[in-house]
Amino acid sequence: MTEIPAMPGTPSMPGRLAALRIGPLPLPVYVALCAVTVLAAVSGRLPNDVIGGLSVLMLTGFLLGELGTRLPVLRHIGGTAILCLFVPAALVGTGVADPAMVKAVTTTFKTANFQYFYIACLVAGSILGMPHRVLVQGFLRMFVPLLGGTLAALGVGICVGLAFGYGPAHTFFFILVPILGGGLGEGVLPLSAGYAEILGRPQADLMGMMVPAALLGNVAAIIGCGLLNRFGLRHPRYNGNGLLVRSGADRDLLAERGPDRPIELRLMGAGLLLACGLFILGTQLAPVTGIPAPILMIVGSALLKLTRILPAEMELGAYQINRFMSTNLTFAILVAMGALLVSWPQLVGAFTLGYVAICTATVAAMITAGFFIGHRMRMYAVEAAIVTACHSGLGGTGDVAILSASDRMGLMPFAQISTRIGGAAMVVIATVLLRALGGVS
Repeated sequence: MTEIPAMPGTPSMPGRLAALRIGPLPLPVYVALCAVTVLAAVSGRLPNDVIGGLSVLMLTGFLLGELGTRLPVLRHIGGTAILCLFVPAALVGTGVADPAMVKAVTTTFKTANFQYFYIACLVAGSILGMPHRVLVQGFLRMFVPLLGGTLAALGVGICVGLAFGYGPAHTFFFILVPILGGGLGEGVLPLSAGYAEILGRPQADLMGMMVPAALLGNVAAIIGCGLLNRFGLRHPRYNGNGLLVRSGADRDLLAERGPDRPIELRLMGAGLLLACGLFILGTQLAPVTGIPAPILMIVGSALLKLTRILPAEMELGAYQINRFMSTNLTFAILVAMGALLVSWPQLVGAFTLGYVAICTATVAAMITAGFFIGHRMRMYAVEAAIVTACHSGLGGTGDVAILSASDRMGLMPFAQISTRIGGAAMVVIATVLLRALGGVS
């Protein structure tokens, strides 16, 4: 069969296909890698390790991320994060996903603890690559919008619950606190254990009651922050483009960031090792201090930045490894989160009008309060609202989803403070209050 010559000046069919990309990959290369991975899974030869798991996660993440940026409506509300979370959850929940692929993803995400490796690189690079003055002003100011947003969320959530026939105690303990508790492993899990001891009920039943609230709250935050990103593009005076704090001289503050330097591979290696070392330090100090390792890592990174002990090139290395991880692996982490942490049957069963209204109104109130309080405190209102919204995130991976939807991955250290410290405070307050009340009906 003779190939029909292309018109002069018109790319040939192979050239046009090569010009199409799924993520960073030309379409033919993407299809070839998909074929290799699928055939390995079907034949039972897919490696049950990080190699096999990352192949599945990255191929799926690149495809869903590409669709999320192109589909109407979804692309304006954080469609990449929504698709990367919900499509894998549906595939696993309905039994469509290949067992070998799910096994490899589980090994990568949970057994190999790749989620914390990713978060460690993001947190260390975000803090150490941040201008000194922005870090100081940001940490000092973010707690006020976080507190105001939390109080607004609780008040509005209870009022909406009353409107739909939910008692205030039930709404607070089983819907609002799970949303604001800091995620599943760090929030709902210890919360359900405490509730089970106090109420004398099976922990599994309590988990089933609270997990949908945490998931729906996170979805509402993803959508809300996607819309905030659109709002910020249309109203630049509220938009810090990733900066949290205003100063009297915004141009000087922006200039401190400086232009991105060319990638230096040796420095990236140093940054990678630095992130791992900080996380290991956090795990060693956690049993002594009672503070979770991710929070200790944030504190350690901030102290290094504030005291300026590290050479500037080490900070640059941490920042560059942060950029590499966030650019190439964010969608993959979201896919793993959707496949392994989101229960599809529970999520579908929770979609009653009243339940969804409570979760949505709670997060909307928190975002709105964060926006206006941040604006009054001379912070960038969009960024203040996004950081406040992370209080409803599903731990570190939830923060990734929210910040990815709003294109604000640089806010990760502030988001982690909002999620971890805010969540831990809510868990402690709720369990102490429930014990003081002697349980609820």
